[in-house]
Amino acid sequence: MRKRHKLLLMSFLIGILGPLVLVAFYLWVIAEDQYASVTGFAVRKEEGGAISETLGGLIQFAGGSVSSESDILYEFIRSSEIVAAVDRKIDLRSHYAQYWPGDWAFSIWPDATIEDLTWFWQRVVRISYDKASGLIEVTVLAFDPQTAQIIAQAILDESQNKINTLNAQAREDAMRYALSDLEVAVARLKEAREAMTNFRTRTQIVDPEADFQGRMGVMNTLQQQLAQSLIEFDLLAETTKSTDPRIAQAQRRIEVIRQRIAQERRSFASQVGENGAAGDDFPKLFAEYEGLVVDREYAEETYRSALSALDLARANAARQSRYLASYIRPSLPESSEYPRRAVLFWLTALVLALGWATLALIYYSIRDRG
Repeated sequence: MRKRHKLLLMSFLIGILGPLVLVAFYLWVIAEDQYASVTGFAVRKEEGGAISETLGGLIQFAGGSVSSESDILYEFIRSSEIVAAVDRKIDLRSHYAQYWPGDWAFSIWPDATIEDLTWFWQRVVRISYDKASGLIEVTVLAFDPQTAQIIAQAILDESQNKINTLNAQAREDAMRYALSDLEVAVARLKEAREAMTNFRTRTQIVDPEADFQGRMGVMNTLQQQLAQSLIEFDLLAETTKSTDPRIAQAQRRIEVIRQRIAQERRSFASQVGENGAAGDDFPKLFAEYEGLVVDREYAEETYRSALSALDLARANAARQSRYLASYIRPSLPESSEYPRRAVLFWLTALVLALGWATLALIYYSIRDRG
């Protein structure tokens, strides 16, 4: 063996075998056993899920994205909010720091902040989420079986609380929007009715259509009386002398009827108030009345729709539309599965071997070029 061969063998012993012995000693002698508790759940909807799920599938098929309660729950389980909530119940620091600093690789320091605890939480709480089915599976690692199961149950409880919070917020939003729409509909209906009242007060007309029909009845009656008076006048003119007082009386009757007809015709073009001042034109009044009627009918229909929407929102608020369906209850492990010593040992050996081989190739490449 030449000197370079001895150096290569020495580097192999120092760079690979030495660290592997230390890793093996740590894994099989120092590292504490960890137990895994598994729980699985999914968010389900009580009703009305078919349309939303169909729309969500169409959006995803078109290349877009849609957020669901399962996505929110997945991010919640990884957040510092649930870490703080579970820590208040279980005291995570005291459990995971009990073997510090001996088992430093799988423990956390006792004075860890909430940010440090959240980072460590993502190491001991492993989440598997299938976006297609919405199933969430959580694996919790702890130093004893009971604590692992308790943490898994706490995660399940906090997830249910989060779903209940989302339900309460959705119900509050639905009720608030329905009440807001109802208030707007009531205000619109009041305005429409007040406008109708002001119109009737100003014009002294309850219903312009009925008033118009009444005026037409008066005109028809006057036309009939005028025709009858003309016939009577012609008969008197043929049978009596021109000095007969009845002829003058008939002429006077005809003149009065014609004046009344002319006055009624003028009233169609001008509505005269009680004080004698000329007001709005009757056709304009009729058009204004029709507009007010349309506004009132629309306001009444909007009000009825708002009442129906409020009743529907109140009915939906009376029941829980989303719930957490647990298909795997938090398990109580009987044997330790972690840390996976053999897997970690051989992964370390592979990484060290690749690193040592790369450095050796670099050394020989530089030596041959030199």
